[in-house]
Amino acid sequence: MMNHRLLLPFLAFAILPPVMAQPAPETATASQAIDVASGAWDGVVNIDVSVLFPDYREPWNAGQPSGGSGTGFLIGKNRFLTNAHVVSNATRILIRTSNDPEPHPAKIVHIAHDCDLALIEAEDAKHFEKLTPLDFGGIPQLNTEVIAIGYPIGGDRISVTRGVVSRIDFRPYSHTSVDSHLAIQVDAAINPGNSGGPVMQGGKVVGVAFQGFSGRVAQNVGYMIPVPVIKRFLKDVEDGRYDHYVDLAASDFPIENPAQAKALGINGDGIGVMVGDVEPAGSVGEILKVGDVILSIDDNPVLNNGLVRFEGELMDMNEIVERKFAGDTIKLAFQRDGKKQEATVKLKRFDPYVRLGAQYNQRPRYIVHAGVVFQPLDRNLMDAHQIRDSTVNYVFDNFLTDKLYVERPEPVVLTNVLPDEVNTWLTPYAHSIVDEINGVKIQSLKDVQTALAKKDKPFIEIRLLEKNRPLVLKRELAETAHARIMQTYNIPADAYLGDE
Repeated sequence: MMNHRLLLPFLAFAILPPVMAQPAPETATASQAIDVASGAWDGVVNIDVSVLFPDYREPWNAGQPSGGSGTGFLIGKNRFLTNAHVVSNATRILIRTSNDPEPHPAKIVHIAHDCDLALIEAEDAKHFEKLTPLDFGGIPQLNTEVIAIGYPIGGDRISVTRGVVSRIDFRPYSHTSVDSHLAIQVDAAINPGNSGGPVMQGGKVVGVAFQGFSGRVAQNVGYMIPVPVIKRFLKDVEDGRYDHYVDLAASDFPIENPAQAKALGINGDGIGVMVGDVEPAGSVGEILKVGDVILSIDDNPVLNNGLVRFEGELMDMNEIVERKFAGDTIKLAFQRDGKKQEATVKLKRFDPYVRLGAQYNQRPRYIVHAGVVFQPLDRNLMDAHQIRDSTVNYVFDNFLTDKLYVERPEPVVLTNVLPDEVNTWLTPYAHSIVDEINGVKIQSLKDVQTALAKKDKPFIEIRLLEKNRPLVLKRELAETAHARIMQTYNIPADAYLGDE
C-alpha cells in the first residue's frame, strides 16, 4: 500500500553542530550497562561529516557547506552501519572509535534513503581489524529494557542510555517524509548525534536509533529501526546495488461498519479491507479496482482493520509486502462484486511518489535560457523556493490523488527570471507550471531542452498552466542576450539534466 504520510512532529536526529548539554537522568555508566551489552561500545564509532547542501534557488551554484556528527557500528569486515541522514550529501566522512582519537576517512558503500540506512567503510581498513562486529538479535518484546549507545550532542565520549520498549508499529520515517516502515518506540534518551547508533538488548543489536518527537510534542520518545528493516536493506545490497522498497501503490479503508460490510457482500467474519484508490502505474494497477475487498496476502487473512497475523504477531498488512524485493511476487485474494478472485502480483517500486519526498545526494537539475530558469517540480524545490502559486501547489499536493503524473511524469516549473533587458516585465511569470513551449507539450525537463532547440519560429512562446497570457521572447534577441546573462550572473553552464 502507499507508504507516504505527513510527518510534521518527527525529527531525524543527526547533522547538528556540537552544543553543551546537561546529562539526561537516564544516562548510565558503562559498568551499569555491562549486563545488557558487555563491551558492545568497542565496535561503535563516531562519524564526523562535512556536508554540501544543494542550492535549489540557484541550482548552478555548488551549494552551502555545513557539517555535523552521528554514530555508526561495525557489522562485518570494514562495514559500518549508520543512518542515511547521517551521511546524506556528505563531501567528507571521518570515523573514530572511543579508544582511538585519530580520525580515519570513510566513504559510502550503499545508501537507502527510503529506510534511512547506509553502509560505510573506512578507506584504510587496518585501523579497525581488531574490532569485533556486533551481532543482530530479533524484535524486542514490549516493556523490556534496551540501551542506546552513541555520541549524542556532538560529544567525544560514548553515551549509554537505558529505556523501555513502549510500542512496535508501522510508523512514518522522517528522512524522506513519504516513507513508512516498521519502527520501535522507546523511552531511552535519543538525541542529535545518537542517530545511526545501535540499540541493544542482551548483547545483541535490536535496532538503529534514528528519530524522535520534538520536545514540544513529547519528552523522551525516540524510535529505532528494527532488525527486519535492517536485514532487508542488507539483503537488498548483496548484489552490489540497492533496488529500493516495493509497494502495492493502493490505499485501503477498514470495513468495521456492519452496514458497509453487508453492502460489500462481506460475511461478517472480520476479514477484508476495501480498496480506496489504485495507482495505474503501481504493482496492482491492472489488477485491483476501487471498491474491491482485499481478503488475504500470501494466504495471510487481512483483518477488517488492515492488520494481519504474521510471524506470530499482529501487524500492518504492508509488512508482508515490505519483506519482499523488486521482482518478487505475492499471492493476492480479493473480492469483487461478491465474487472471490485470486491474482499473482509482481512487485515493483512506485516512482511517482518519490518526487513528493525529500531527495539527497544529487545535483539540482535545471535549464537557463535568456534568463528564464526551468526546474523539475519536487519537494526540495518547493521547500527552497517557498512557492505560493496556487497552480503549482495544486499539482504538487494532488500529484498522486488526481493521477497528474500520468500526463506530466515530471512537471516543470519556471522558477525565476533573471532580470535583463531582453526579458523585461516577465518576472511575474516566475513560479508557474510550464505547459508548452512552441507547441511542444512539456512533460519533463528534457522536453524543455528539445523545445528550445527547435529554431523554426522567430519567437519563443512559453505557455504556462492556468495562465491566460503566454511568455514571449524574440528568438534572435534572446540568443544574443543569453551569453551576456550567463556572464552577468556567473552561471558556468546553461543546463544540467542529470548524469547519463
